[in-house]
Amino acid sequence: MNCIIIDQKSDSPLLVDLVSKCPLLTLVGTFNDSSSACNLLSIQKNIELAFIDLDMAGSESINTIRSITDPLHIIAVSSGESYAMQAFDQNCIDYLKKPVSYARFFKAVNKTLKYPVAAESTDTEERELFIKKNSTFVRIWMKDITYIEALENYIIINTVDDKFTLHFTMKGFESQLPPDLFVRIHRSFIVNKRLIKTINEEFLQIKTASGLKTLPVGRVFKNNVCEDLPVLNK
Repeated sequence: MNCIIIDQKSDSPLLVDLVSKCPLLTLVGTFNDSSSACNLLSIQKNIELAFIDLDMAGSESINTIRSITDPLHIIAVSSGESYAMQAFDQNCIDYLKKPVSYARFFKAVNKTLKYPVAAESTDTEERELFIKKNSTFVRIWMKDITYIEALENYIIINTVDDKFTLHFTMKGFESQLPPDLFVRIHRSFIVNKRLIKTINEEFLQIKTASGLKTLPVGRVFKNNVCEDLPVLNK
């Protein structure tokens, strides 16, 4: 997994040393400000993880990075807990408190493997996700996802021939989906727009491998659904 480090003390051995010990990581670069990191991220699209020392770079660096590339896994590091709430509000994968042991560092890195990572492509038909199922990564084509359902602290990704349960937020997963292919219809459901067969005031039906599936349309999402499907406005 390609990663970068953002730390004003770019020669500090803490994160560099931890990354060098981890066989899962390849360090692409270290930066002493988020702007320099953004320059690289805007060009190189295969970087999946950023370590940000918030004591040095500040919490605003998370917003700066997010404005350039999202999704990107971020692990925040700090000597205290003052930045913890801000870090998790920005969907950081983990928050490491200094001093950081290698065991704790590796646990945070391993956590990123449980989260889906969208592969970049300008063609929706070619967009894909790699999702960890048991000890194996499974490739899922975006176009094969029929609908996503939120269930407490988990989501269920339904595809044409399988389903995957992930410990992930609906909002976080929605941010990784191409909006030209998916639409949020309810606080608990996102559907593949190309599979919608019928829709009325309260429900819609989508095509699945086992037949038509009826799903509720939330009141607060109704207008967005209608605007997202131009045929409904004719």
